[in-house]
Amino acid sequence: MSDANGAPEPDEQEKTPSSRLPVAVPDRKLTIEASRLAGSPLCLNCGTALKGPFCHYCGQPDKNLMRFFPALLREMLEDFVDFDSRFMRTIKPLLFRPGKLTRDYLDGLRFRYVPPLRLYIFSSLVLFFLVAVFAVDTIQFASDVDGDERGLRIQLDDTEQQELDEALKELDKVQPGLADRVSEEIDQAAREEDATNGQTPPEVDFEVNGKPWDPETNPVDLAWMPDWVNRWINREIGESPEKGRAIEAKPNLMWDKVLDVLPATMFVLLPIVALLFKFWYLFARRYYVEHLIFALHNHAFIFVTFIVMIVLGTIAEWREPDGAGVLTTGSGWIRAALFTWIPVYLLISLKRVYGQGWALTLGKYFAIGISYLLLLGFATAFVAVLSFVLL
Repeated sequence: MSDANGAPEPDEQEKTPSSRLPVAVPDRKLTIEASRLAGSPLCLNCGTALKGPFCHYCGQPDKNLMRFFPALLREMLEDFVDFDSRFMRTIKPLLFRPGKLTRDYLDGLRFRYVPPLRLYIFSSLVLFFLVAVFAVDTIQFASDVDGDERGLRIQLDDTEQQELDEALKELDKVQPGLADRVSEEIDQAAREEDATNGQTPPEVDFEVNGKPWDPETNPVDLAWMPDWVNRWINREIGESPEKGRAIEAKPNLMWDKVLDVLPATMFVLLPIVALLFKFWYLFARRYYVEHLIFALHNHAFIFVTFIVMIVLGTIAEWREPDGAGVLTTGSGWIRAALFTWIPVYLLISLKRVYGQGWALTLGKYFAIGISYLLLLGFATAFVAVLSFVLL
């Protein structure tokens, strides 16, 4: 029924809209349990009337922290293990659904996942921590007998020493006294090698304008650089022999400095990587921040993949130190599969996020890959030089 103006009757107005309106079903994973709510009708921070577990004005949750401490501690541990539920919901698409996190984030589905920057920082911290703890132990150059110092000295283990003693005994059987002379020559050669290693290496062999470098009479003087930069360059040149001796005595010293510099370098590299995507997708009509989010997600994927590889390799080496067994074989296969999955993942994510055809995507994939490798090469050289300077 309708009136003279064509408007529906009141009873009809009440029935029609209610039957057609969609019913909003909240996701329980995106809210707060009733036992954790403070139960206040107003926001305790700004006094705004609450219509849910979060204040729509200031964002403060309606949580009750003044409760029995063991229960509060249990909930804090649950939040830590579950990472506010979002971390566990982020890992699966991050590893197995290329481009989904970026696509969802750009489409507005953001709260259910860990923010891209936080995900990148967390994964990079875990990766470089594991590398510092486990990878340094695997990159051993050599060590003294007591294991306190590391160097580039050739040493004999127990088996090799036994073989040498047996060989000397056989020589003594062939000609009495020959073994003693050979053993004495070996000891003399070892003493000479130690004496040579202990000598002070030559000073800086560096020429400036065709003459030997000297910090006072013939220093490096770049006219287009400030005086403090020239002083710093000459100081580094003068300290390079001492740093070389330190690296020779402890080769892992350089690796430790690389680990100190690398995380910050990778973080600074991210905006440049986003510029690469911006350049190759110049006509895609996308904002720079979209390329940056894509770069954050892809780097986080690579970091998490390497974390899995390191953990698997460490567990296999711990359980099967001889390198033979089911764990070692399975770990090797999984790591090989992950290495293969990385380039495939990056290609699929490029296709899914930017939505271009396969031919164009493949062309840009190789172009971006070559550009990124060149950029990574410059970054590696920078890290090496900076690590040497910071010694």
